[in-house]
Amino acid sequence: MIAQYVLPVLVLCNLCFCLPAREHEEWQNRINENFLQNPRYLDYDELTNLFRELETEHSDIAKLISVGKSVKNRELWALHINSNVANRSLLTPMFKYVANMHGDETVGRQLMIYLAQYLIYNYGKDDNVTRMVNTTDIYLMPSMNPDGYENSLEGQCDSRNKYVGRNNQNGVDLNRNFPDQFNKSLTGRTILSGRQPETMALMTWILSRPFVLSGNLHSGAVVASYPFDDSSTPRTCCKESKSPDNELFKKLASTYAQNHPVMKTGNGCPNEHFSDGITNGAFWYELQGGMQDFNYVHSNCFEVTFELTCCKFPKAETLPKEWRLNKESLLKYIEAVHWGVKGLVLDSEGNPVLDADVVVVGIDHNVTTSNRGEYWRLLLPGTYEIYASAFGYEPSDRVKITVTEGRTTRQDLVVKRLVPTQGRIHDDNQKFTSGWFWH
Repeated sequence: MIAQYVLPVLVLCNLCFCLPAREHEEWQNRINENFLQNPRYLDYDELTNLFRELETEHSDIAKLISVGKSVKNRELWALHINSNVANRSLLTPMFKYVANMHGDETVGRQLMIYLAQYLIYNYGKDDNVTRMVNTTDIYLMPSMNPDGYENSLEGQCDSRNKYVGRNNQNGVDLNRNFPDQFNKSLTGRTILSGRQPETMALMTWILSRPFVLSGNLHSGAVVASYPFDDSSTPRTCCKESKSPDNELFKKLASTYAQNHPVMKTGNGCPNEHFSDGITNGAFWYELQGGMQDFNYVHSNCFEVTFELTCCKFPKAETLPKEWRLNKESLLKYIEAVHWGVKGLVLDSEGNPVLDADVVVVGIDHNVTTSNRGEYWRLLLPGTYEIYASAFGYEPSDRVKITVTEGRTTRQDLVVKRLVPTQGRIHDDNQKFTSGWFWH
């Protein structure tokens, strides 16, 4: 069975370059993948010790952070990898992978450990890894549900009775615990109410950092699933729920799927078929309270869900094969964080403007500037018209930009501060307004 996954050896295209077979063999010998020897799953304590060791021995590019704690007080670890972990360089985009949201779906968890080792051990040795780490602020979270993982059993392909392991320690499915985007009764005061500690930790992390792109790793199928998972008219399945960035999401999902030898066939598991290995989430099956919809609706971050294996918790001996199947996809998807346009929103004196909206005319989804005035807007190749707006400022001029494949377009935008004048005036809609008027 393994033979069907062997790649052609005459020419290998990897991370934007191609090598003849002999040169590829020499290149492969330079790549450090010793972590694949004696494969096994690491438990919570072993994972903690490994990540602390990576931070200690590679403190120039690795920093261990805790995003929060689980029900049983386990840390939700994320390893931050970048050539400047102490202070993110201006306009460096932020990327994250989150795995093991369902504690019994474990391949993604171990792949995040492998990916961390791969990037760290090969930094400064492999040009592509070095460039990625130098230009991208990467966060890898192996387990969002460490309690569930500790309750799961290796070799168990389906969830246990009462979803022990899949759910968190309180018996809650974390991928049904985020705010429902169509629940209009939720406000800023109530959006966290009743959430599980793991959910609240991720929500806070997502909303407090200017992440641009994210991947959420699951198991139980082999497919890339993109937003929306939910719809305004709930149903069981089989009808798309499209976001304003539907075509972009399809391309992001395809980037992972088409670099995965099995996923791209669309026939990774018995009795399942996904065209080109991707699906709209709601078309597959609807769910409310999912994390990928929350990322897109409530933050600047675009997230796609990747289902990696038919068996939820396969034997550890399969892990090297899964790394080889997913490695290229994991790397290519990180590279996608550089698609589109980025820049600064500044006032007329050159000061950064935070919380400004950057608008792409014709796409009903804005992104907001960071506290340093930065913005990143993922876009497909093409020509667009963009502008910035912010409270207390005149909108910037509309600017036409061209996005080309494989490149990031840089476009700064300038907004002019309005001068307040008190009085009673007509607004643009000829309705009377009293109080402060910005002109």
